Amino acid sequence: MESTTSSGSQGIKIREAAIDLLAGSLGGAANVYVGQSLDTVKVKMQTFPHLYTNMVDCFKRTYNEGGIRGLYAGTIPALAANIAENSVLFAAYGLCQKGVAWAVGIQKVEDLHPISNATAGFFAAFFSSFTLCPTELVKCRLQALQEVAKLKGTTETVSNIGPWKITREILKTDGVTGLFRGLVPTFFREMPGYFFFFGGYEVCRHMLTPPGKTKDEIGPVRTIICGGMGGVALWVAIFPFDVIKSRVQISNTTEPMIKMLFRIARTEGIMSLYNGLGPTVIRTFPGTGALFLAYETSRKVLNDFFDN
Repeated sequence: MESTTSSGSQGIKIREAAIDLLAGSLGGAANVYVGQSLDTVKVKMQTFPHLYTNMVDCFKRTYNEGGIRGLYAGTIPALAANIAENSVLFAAYGLCQKGVAWAVGIQKVEDLHPISNATAGFFAAFFSSFTLCPTELVKCRLQALQEVAKLKGTTETVSNIGPWKITREILKTDGVTGLFRGLVPTFFREMPGYFFFFGGYEVCRHMLTPPGKTKDEIGPVRTIICGGMGGVALWVAIFPFDVIKSRVQISNTTEPMIKMLFRIARTEGIMSLYNGLGPTVIRTFPGTGALFLAYETSRKVLNDFFDN
């Protein structure tokens, strides 16, 4: 009887992890389609601050030079990045929640304090960083192709360059390890970032839960608001490290991360570390709102399906 109970419990844990994996994938896809154009603007402003005066200028010039395709450059690797990252992130988050609950002596993860959920997000981001870094590298290079070609003075037709060509070039030049260029700043961005991401989301859910209801019953509008607040908290907290990551991945520099951080602050000014924050915050609210709505809705549908 004990063996049967243990086997059943193990099966439930595997099912929960699989549901989190699939729901995270759907959430990641929703996030990309909602916010990809402004992510392109963000990367360009971070990497080439001297070429654009502001967000509107960058958006208009990108559209004029490449149309909708230019604004959605890197969508395929962005989809791969977000689906891979969020599937691993949310699966790891569920497991880390259980680990944190065990550590603080709480029986049910639903009863965790928002700070405990934030801590679970911090540890979950360690694992998702390994799936994010290679696809994010390819995405950033695709988004910056036009600017890199201009600076090099080449006449290469960038519209003919796709994610697979860039991936092959990286593997040919730097090997498999080249795909993980920018991994350290990715850790510095992702881990504290997701502390604020899940912390902000859970604090907002806690505050917006009506009396007599649970956090899972706040409805789609409140879920989008909570997701948006979590996303804004993430980016505002860690944006300088995202600037460093983008520059490392596009420029192929070997300069240490902290040294680059101080050099940019000294030579370009502190605010250069926040280039692209405007389009990031604008796209993050609807993007992460869509992510959490897709995640929570699909998770509920899948759980109901398996329970029935």
